[in-house]
Amino acid sequence: MSEEKAAPASGTILVVGGGISGLTTALEAAEVGYEVFLVEKNPYLGGRVAQLNQYFPKLCPPTCGLEINFRRIKDNPKIQVLTMAEVERVEGKPGDYTVAVKVHPRYVNENCTCCGACAEACRTEIPSEFDFGMKTVKAAYLPFAMAFPARYVIDPRILGTEDAARVKEACRYDAVDLEMQPKSLRLNVGAVVWATGWVPYDAKKIDNLGFGRHKNILTNMMMERLAALNGPTAGAIVRPSDGKPPASVAFVQCAGSRDENHLAYCSYICCMASLKQATYVREKCPEAEIYIFYIDLRAPGYRYERFYDRIKQDPRVHFIKGKVAKVSEDPKTGDLTVVAENAVTGEKIEQTVGLVVLATGMQPTASVHKPPAAVRTTPEGFILNAPEAGLFAAGCAAKPADVVSSNQNATGMALKAIQTVVRR
Repeated sequence: MSEEKAAPASGTILVVGGGISGLTTALEAAEVGYEVFLVEKNPYLGGRVAQLNQYFPKLCPPTCGLEINFRRIKDNPKIQVLTMAEVERVEGKPGDYTVAVKVHPRYVNENCTCCGACAEACRTEIPSEFDFGMKTVKAAYLPFAMAFPARYVIDPRILGTEDAARVKEACRYDAVDLEMQPKSLRLNVGAVVWATGWVPYDAKKIDNLGFGRHKNILTNMMMERLAALNGPTAGAIVRPSDGKPPASVAFVQCAGSRDENHLAYCSYICCMASLKQATYVREKCPEAEIYIFYIDLRAPGYRYERFYDRIKQDPRVHFIKGKVAKVSEDPKTGDLTVVAENAVTGEKIEQTVGLVVLATGMQPTASVHKPPAAVRTTPEGFILNAPEAGLFAAGCAAKPADVVSSNQNATGMALKAIQTVVRR
């Protein structure tokens, strides 16, 4: 009996989402010879990792991991990056999918040198989505200092205004193109990897915790931006109400997670994120007292357990086992009172602090924006792998995960996608 050799199907792989999982999937596939389309809805790659101050296991800044990946992408001709792009439709079968992609205009072309003249000329300011609205940016902006692609973006809200004319006139390189139009592309690919990541759970839905009503309550991702050197306060941890360093900070765990009314599952990263952020406070506000209210602290793995043990030795970090029932504000001072029942002693606790950080849960993006394809999801919105269909999920699109786990999973999904585009 003769043996048939593998015949290649469409040897191209589509990766949807340019966060750390999408970057890893794209690079792993491209560096062994496969063509990759990397589609990202934002004007930059990097996803949630780009918004962090530091990430585990080494407490590195995002530049530590992203810079080398951006360089690898730039140097690899097999990866075609489409930013400000969305997948509209996926049709076909494994090995032969037709994908409709819409690319939104950036209004800045490849001539951009990131000189910043357009931003200097622009007078309109808009809320910074990258900083969760904690500061404003010019309507002609670079998303962040090491953004990839290294190119400015013009917000469409200024089109047709005098400000738009000023921005165009200020550019010496003919990079501002206010006539750009959306583009529709049709891609032929053999497999699709959804690396669409996660969104922070909307803390305004948790009425008893007061987010959105009281100024000095942040979410954990807002805290990352606050502590970052390229954040709204250049790394200073201060209260939004008065710009002063807090004398005390409370971290409220499971804010929306492990709650049947919100997210029923554990979001995996929240405990470690709060422990990490406690180190931010200790470094930048060394006299501050820190209170961590928790149901039970989860430190998955040897390294995380050691990190937790180290934080427990700090006399200014206080652990309180008890679910927070309410957060209220003193309107005169902006101070907050956290009310909880100590699960060990049974006593009611009322702790007044200057700042509250909610460990909001990790919600899959697919639960908010349904993928335009025949993918299967869990009731919570996490995407299930379908090898028989050539559709896969990487990183936090598949389950709550940290950066290390996301990278490991993404490497595996690159292999699964490769297996699909080769017919046996």
